[in-house]
Amino acid sequence: MMLLEKIKTPGLSHLSYLVGSGGQAAVIDPRRDCAIYVEKARAAGLRITHIFETHRNEDLVSGAPILAEMTGATVLHGPNSERPIVYAKTARNGDCFTIGQLEIRVLETPGHTDDHLAYALFDTAYPDKAVGVFTGDALFVGDVGRTDFYPDRRKEVAGLLYDSLQDILALGDQAIIYPAHGAGSVCGSGMAEREFSTVGHERLNNPRLQITDRDDFIDFKVSENHYQPPYFRLMERLNMEGGEAPPVVMRPHNLALAQLNSCGADHLIDIREPMAYASGHLHGSMSLPVNMLPAFAGWFIEEGQSLALIASDEEQLATAMEHLVRIALDNVVGGYVGVVPAAAKGEQMQQTPMINTSEVEDRLTEAENWTLLDVRDIDERNANAIEGSQHIYVGHLNERWHELDSSRHYTLMCASGARATIAAGWLASRGFEHIDIYLGSMGAWQAAHD
Repeated sequence: MMLLEKIKTPGLSHLSYLVGSGGQAAVIDPRRDCAIYVEKARAAGLRITHIFETHRNEDLVSGAPILAEMTGATVLHGPNSERPIVYAKTARNGDCFTIGQLEIRVLETPGHTDDHLAYALFDTAYPDKAVGVFTGDALFVGDVGRTDFYPDRRKEVAGLLYDSLQDILALGDQAIIYPAHGAGSVCGSGMAEREFSTVGHERLNNPRLQITDRDDFIDFKVSENHYQPPYFRLMERLNMEGGEAPPVVMRPHNLALAQLNSCGADHLIDIREPMAYASGHLHGSMSLPVNMLPAFAGWFIEEGQSLALIASDEEQLATAMEHLVRIALDNVVGGYVGVVPAAAKGEQMQQTPMINTSEVEDRLTEAENWTLLDVRDIDERNANAIEGSQHIYVGHLNERWHELDSSRHYTLMCASGARATIAAGWLASRGFEHIDIYLGSMGAWQAAHD
């Protein structure tokens, strides 16, 4: 049988692939918790013989060295990495690997990273044109890769990406594209919600590919705004040295309230919904809703720091652990479920007030010792901002909170209130006492002023 299956990692919007034929299989860009590839391959009667990495990922731990140890497969990675990829052999432009009836041909596609490769997929029974191409973070559905990882070479790497994209386009309009990320990933800003496309469709419709002049493309890429969470450096290091296998049990140890209060964790992370956190949370805890952990945990949690999770239910704890394992921030001492029962027993709770548009309007004209703090990203801010507000991106509060006056009253806002709750929770955990959240934030403001 012949197989090509996409494995999606929620939260990170990471896409990896299992492709097989003739009893053999290859995996492209596996995640850290990689037993899923072995299970799927065995279910299809396939043995994993090759593992292909498109590049040194920045947003998650690669499972390639772990999967290689599990299966004996050979790992292939591109040349020109910053440091040797100790667990991989080097693949170069023009190399060809046979997987049963299929061939995987290597294209060197630098730009997003210096070591970036794309892998063209051919069916030897129909050899004239590529069936598809694994584009990594060079070409997405509706976008192309970011080029901000080499700040001293910004124009050079943007030009390299332009050239790499031409090599991918040369495979032909019929080729199906298989990118390493989908919409919601921090690796791009304009990806389509759709996760299927072809080279031809992207040639006609991808906004970035409509910039056909190389110099114009370079200028556009250099002008883009992207954020790099601190944990990216950890991912880069682990993906050169080789990350460790994930915990055998992917579920936190359950803590009683007394254990939670005495556990000594570096961070108490409340993973409940923002409104639940604002309504009542334990002293010293910060808000990182479970579905926002992949995007924001890496801003506030440092390598090796210990965490205790506070959740609504066991399912939230299990999901949170999956997210944290995939970014190697999994020093979790345990999880607690029971904020509402604790409140019923008299445990003191903190609350974060919510205010509406009319209150914000009044404060903008009348309030003293008060600041409306906008924590959206800079592109959102540039598109539409409330006059009189101050701007600090939510992730940058991990360090820039020192610039704020803890005696001042701050109202946090974003697009809807979710990121504002994260910001409010972080400031509260740093000792800020005069904080509230603009419920609905920019969405509510625009609805009131249209």
